[in-house]
Amino acid sequence: MVTIKKIKVGKHFVEAILTRLGERNLIVLKGRKGYIMCGYLNIKAADKFKDIGVKIVNVSTIEEAVKTKVHSMTYAAKKLGIYKEQEIKDVLEIIV
Repeated sequence: MVTIKKIKVGKHFVEAILTRLGERNLIVLKGRKGYIMCGYLNIKAADKFKDIGVKIVNVSTIEEAVKTKVHSMTYAAKKLGIYKEQEIKDVLEIIV
């Protein structure tokens, strides 16, 4: 089963997607400019594609994902001002 929610960020929305893979949930918060993804994200692959990607860890719900902090990010995300340990709620405003 896939859960999709819209998270309002200012005047825009970020799409929040959650699905079960094996024993863990895959979580993606997708904005127009980039995305935030749980531990399934491969930063090296995202860098290769020049994605604006942010990795979060130790979350199992969309609500936890929104309340956590940046674990790591791609080079393109760094260029936008995203940094390690930044609050995800602040990153959402950048990628929306």
